[in-house]
Amino acid sequence: MKQIAANKSFEGTQYVFSHWSSTCHCNMTFAIFMPPQSESGKVPVLWYLSGLTCTHQNVMDKGDYRQSAAELGLAIVCPDTSPRGDEVADESDNWQFGKGAGFYLDATEPRYATHYNMQSYILSELPALLESSGLALDFSRQGIFGHSMGGHGAITLALKNSDRFQSVSAFAPITQPSTADWSRPAFEKYLGSDPATWRAYDSTFLIEDGFRVQEMLVDQGTADSFIDNGLRPHLLKEACERAGISLTLNMREGYDHSYFFISTFMANHLRWHAERLSREPAFQVSRAAP
Repeated sequence: MKQIAANKSFEGTQYVFSHWSSTCHCNMTFAIFMPPQSESGKVPVLWYLSGLTCTHQNVMDKGDYRQSAAELGLAIVCPDTSPRGDEVADESDNWQFGKGAGFYLDATEPRYATHYNMQSYILSELPALLESSGLALDFSRQGIFGHSMGGHGAITLALKNSDRFQSVSAFAPITQPSTADWSRPAFEKYLGSDPATWRAYDSTFLIEDGFRVQEMLVDQGTADSFIDNGLRPHLLKEACERAGISLTLNMREGYDHSYFFISTFMANHLRWHAERLSREPAFQVSRAAP
């Protein structure tokens, strides 16, 4: 890892690193906040996945997570949202696809399969890199959360890896991306024309197919302009009710899709994760028994 920046904040350190990714075949950049508790022992790891058009920088600059993370003793890892570089296939006039829009999946279509492997990057390459970095991280205690496209990513990765992630939450997640206006076209370009292959990256269909977490927390603004066509939180609520998953869905009156909304409720999410990451794991089955 090449250190790009290190800034003291709330007695912890906000780092930015870059590295060559053998998974995405390009240089990748990520941020990680190490709380002051990491100076005396390993701390839980909380992954934050950002939304469309974002990099690691957006939440680092606007998310207001450091004070609470320092108080709670949480390391916050903020990966990028897609591969980067001149050699990476892209549609520069389409903010819902390509660079900044990796959707946390592993592409199978030939034009994109070389670089767009964000699921494998988040689950395998970046954790291995961090484990070998010498940073005081306790990978036996991991949670994951995110915003919008990143909320979609957080929920799908948690559903498929409940033995790894002890907690999952989201701000305004895309709950059924395989049918949403702003994600269905991306799924077809990355994964091909067969909708059956998209189910592995769709929260509601993963739940329908038997994947489980014990509980999740979702905050959604009622003034979010994407709520009806893109996000549709009622679909996640219905899927969780059918599956017996405990969902806390907070509809926040008057809030929109921006980081004004995220930063307002960031501390609530960090406290929610910290409480669950302090417990012994009690739920480790990613898929329900037949």
